Amino acid sequence: MIEDIATDVSNKLNLSAPCSDLEGLVGMQSHMVNMGPFLQLDSEEVRKIGILGQPGIGKTTIARYIFNTYSREFQLSVFMDNIKRKYATTACSDDYSVKLDLQKHFMSQLTNVTDINNFSHLGIAKHRLKDKKVLVVLDDVDRLVQVEAFAKETNWFGPGTRIIITTQDQRVLKASGINHIHKVNFPSDDEALQMFCMYAFDQKYPKDGFKELACEVVSLVDRLPLGLKVMGSYFRGSFEQEWTEALPKLRTHLDRDGEIASILKFSYDSLCDEDKRLFLHIACFFNCEKVGIVEDCLAKCFSDVRHGRGVLAEKSLISINMDWGTIEMTKLLVQLGRKIVREQSVNEPGKRQFLNDAIEICEVLSDDRADSSSVIGINVETYEDVECTSERAFERLYNLQFLRILGKGVNPQSINHISQKLKVLIWLNSEMTCFPSNFNPKFLVKLEMMNSKLKKLWEETKPLNNLKWMNLSRSKRLEELPDLSTATNLYDLDLSYCSSLVKLPSSIGNAINLQSLHLSFCSNLVEIPPSIGNAVNIKKISLIHCSSLVEIPTSITTITSLTSLDISGCSSLMKLPDNIETFTEPNHINLSGCSSLVEIPSSIVNAKNLQKLDLSNCLSLVELPSSIGNAINLQKLNLSHCSSLVELPFSIGNATNLQELNLSHCSSLVELPSSIGNATNLEELNLSHCSSVVELPFSIGSAINLQKLDLSRCSSLVKLPSSIGNAINFHKLNLSDDWSSMVELPFFMRNLDRLLKCSKSEVLPADNNFQSINLSDESSFKICPDQSSTIIRELDPWIWRISHLRTLVLNGMKKLVSLPPLPDSLLFLDAEDCESLERLDCSFDNPDICLNFVNCFKLNQEARDLISLTPTNGYAVFPGTEVPQCFTYRSSGSSLTVKLIQKSLGISTKFKACILSADLEGNNFPHWSQASVCCGIIKISRHLE
Repeated sequence: MIEDIATDVSNKLNLSAPCSDLEGLVGMQSHMVNMGPFLQLDSEEVRKIGILGQPGIGKTTIARYIFNTYSREFQLSVFMDNIKRKYATTACSDDYSVKLDLQKHFMSQLTNVTDINNFSHLGIAKHRLKDKKVLVVLDDVDRLVQVEAFAKETNWFGPGTRIIITTQDQRVLKASGINHIHKVNFPSDDEALQMFCMYAFDQKYPKDGFKELACEVVSLVDRLPLGLKVMGSYFRGSFEQEWTEALPKLRTHLDRDGEIASILKFSYDSLCDEDKRLFLHIACFFNCEKVGIVEDCLAKCFSDVRHGRGVLAEKSLISINMDWGTIEMTKLLVQLGRKIVREQSVNEPGKRQFLNDAIEICEVLSDDRADSSSVIGINVETYEDVECTSERAFERLYNLQFLRILGKGVNPQSINHISQKLKVLIWLNSEMTCFPSNFNPKFLVKLEMMNSKLKKLWEETKPLNNLKWMNLSRSKRLEELPDLSTATNLYDLDLSYCSSLVKLPSSIGNAINLQSLHLSFCSNLVEIPPSIGNAVNIKKISLIHCSSLVEIPTSITTITSLTSLDISGCSSLMKLPDNIETFTEPNHINLSGCSSLVEIPSSIVNAKNLQKLDLSNCLSLVELPSSIGNAINLQKLNLSHCSSLVELPFSIGNATNLQELNLSHCSSLVELPSSIGNATNLEELNLSHCSSVVELPFSIGSAINLQKLDLSRCSSLVKLPSSIGNAINFHKLNLSDDWSSMVELPFFMRNLDRLLKCSKSEVLPADNNFQSINLSDESSFKICPDQSSTIIRELDPWIWRISHLRTLVLNGMKKLVSLPPLPDSLLFLDAEDCESLERLDCSFDNPDICLNFVNCFKLNQEARDLISLTPTNGYAVFPGTEVPQCFTYRSSGSSLTVKLIQKSLGISTKFKACILSADLEGNNFPHWSQASVCCGIIKISRHLE
């Protein structure tokens, strides 16, 4: 009884102590925002919460912050730190004994009872804690048995208990049934720099002269918080010269003291042997490579590459970039892997599996006597030349499987002695013109020879059964491809920018597994062989700017899996296959820039899945198929810059799914068909620069979903049909044009909320819902029909009734003298360069309004007082020579000290500041919108929250 009371008192004393060790942590607020829905501290539910992330990402710091912040709200609390190291278990350990031992330590720390033998069986935790509200943090867990020992069931604990588990292994959380998981991502660039500076300079920004150096260190450690901490401490107190001298060494050996590696290596050591090998393969050669390429290249090296990749991802040792489909490992983990390989043979690099250091690679390739049979991978990652002139450089590397060379320093003749086991050959900027006859690509999976001087690959037919990825792009001297009849597993072929390539071999049709064919900018490519139709699995063909290509073979339409065909910029292409309707999959056909194309086959309307058709810059196109409206799934039709197009077919109104129609710069287009009103799903219509269009059909008002209409530079268009007001969703009209003839807008346009300036229009629609009006000095608007002046001196008070007006732009209206009452909805008023403006007969009641009165020098004192006294969360800019008297605290320079009342200020506390900027030295003072003015509070006492 006495012991229990003492324990309880001790806990309360510990919890009542202020926690200051984690104050000022960068980025913690955003983590707390994300954790809030998981924690739900006001709920009586017993919750398990996971914090997941790779080693060194900051999981423990987040958990410690939560513990220090909230532990006093719980009856009992315990932070079991570094469980993976302190309480290491093996797979063969007796479960009961392990759990009992772990639970003894857990209960001892939780209850402050030092004699762990007081806890003799597993049920003690449930018995002692079932009525207690407990905060439990299990830090760095790597095995399920650890979770089960400490907190297997939620009914072991009382209502409101929170159990937080940090781990890098997602499988542990899944197996524990934990669904509330906060995944810790890398800090932003700004946050990472602040973190580093806190350790290096004891402030959140670099000292003068150190910013570039600090940013480089942040980049070197890939923004990993552990690396930021270690490197910040390393450079703390160092002079600039010491930074400069240390950085070149750190670029290759970042973790000089091994502090980071000692933490990261625990994760590596926990892997099985096969997963360790995969980790090293990725660290030394395959980092940032596409997932499919890695799996293909290593398929015969590992029993199950996909499973191993999954293990590494679940343990947060790699991540998958979903945008690029690549496997990514942080720089520090890459360095760890390469350090492990280096330790295989410190003094004899030829006895290691992988070589990554340029100097050591030169040493191995130049040594005619060394045994290099252990080397399976060479990775020259920099474009700096690795000088090796020997023609027999690769002769002793019998087991070489993976080779990457980015520079030009390796003798191209050395390929004569390359290993027959080669699986990956990446040789950028190669000086080789042709592979030797003895080259055997039997095991080759990936061949990449970008920007090479190859004229041809090889003469004879080679065994290419394993080849899946071939990239010869930018090899501008390449004239032909070899026989590809054995390349039945080829998946991706990239020949873009091969400007000397004239044709493809007919054997391309044997590549029955080909999915992507890239031929963009092959400017001399004359034809595609009809056999291409036999490559039935192609999904994407890119022929962008194949300017010599005259026709597309009819057989291409038999490729039923084709989803993307891009023929844009094929300026010599005169026709498309007549049976283009047999395309069943493409949802996007791009023919933009096919300037010789005169017509589109009528069968295109039967392409069932066609959603987007781009015919922009088809300068010779005279007409569209009369049945174009029958393209039942067409959503976007781009005809911009089709300068020969005279009319649209009447059937366009039948395109029931058409949403966007772009006819901009169709200078020969005279009118739209009256059927356009039947295109009931049309949302955007662009007629800008259609200089021959005189009027729009009355039926335009029946396009009930029309939202945006661009009529800028329609120099012959005089007025809009009154029916436009019937388009119930119409809200944006662009009439911008220095030569516009538009003098009248329909009086009723009740849904229009944005009007861009039109210089000749005289009547503003009365029944409207404007949120934005842009007027200018050239504007001739009469705000009401009875206002006769064409040079605006004042706005009619009627503008106050535009209840949804958000933006009003009046800049440059040099005759404007006063402003009438304005609607309370206004968020932005731009009156810049209104040189005659004197009076403001209005108020600004929106708390978020922004005001611009730059160069309004004639504002009277009453107007200036109104601006300076307006309480706004935004800003107000106006000319003046002194700070208004309403600002009581004053200072010169960039800071101001204000003595506050001695009590805590809440998060809603606001302040108002005025800044007077003056060009005292006659320099070119920047426009105010280019200046950056930031105000903030710096806490100098504990009374400010």
